[in-house]
Amino acid sequence: MRVRDIMSTNVEACSGQDSLQAVASKMNSMNVGSVPVVENGQVVGMVTDRDLVTRGLTQNAQGNISQVMSNNVVSVSPDATSEEASALMSQHQVRRLPVVENGQLVGMLSLGDLAVQQKSDQSAGSALSQISQNHLH
Repeated sequence: MRVRDIMSTNVEACSGQDSLQAVASKMNSMNVGSVPVVENGQVVGMVTDRDLVTRGLTQNAQGNISQVMSNNVVSVSPDATSEEASALMSQHQVRRLPVVENGQLVGMLSLGDLAVQQKSDQSAGSALSQISQNHLH
């Protein structure tokens, strides 16, 4: 199965200039834990609820998302297989991947998206197991 068949396409993004409060509010209303940071259609970062807490609140950041976002974004092509996406998640210890085609954000793929696909259950479970084990150490 290809990433394009299981990815979420109704992706909300934010700008690096958005305030921490605005993005936290967006995450809350959408019930998500991460949002891609996009400039001119290209993913330049990711911000998670954890980033907001560990880099934002604990450091009293008063500025914008660019101060707390993660810059090394791992992305996946919509033509990649679910197994390739699962391997990327495991290798980079992430639970969500922006889906990028021709340099533009076209979707998001979560570990949950992989888990609900019957053919991917084993690879998603394996990725989650590896991600969770590394967070316990």
